[in-house]
Amino acid sequence: RSKRGDRLKILVWDGTGLVLVYKLLEAGSFAWPKVQDGVMRLSRAQYEALFEGLDWRRVVAQRVRPPAAAG
Repeated sequence: RSKRGDRLKILVWDGTGLVLVYKLLEAGSFAWPKVQDGVMRLSRAQYEALFEGLDWRRVVAQRVRPPAAAG
């Protein structure tokens, strides 16, 4: 990540090889998770929220119910 926190480079293993992802936010900065043992670990949902510029700590999963059948 950049010192200002507005840019990121991420290496992602997609199952066939490594992918380098780079993104720059035009306004604001990314909410970064803590580094533990020299590694910053994110779940897929956390990564997707971070990449969209959202605060991944505030994203809550909700169960979606299928629509009721029309009678």
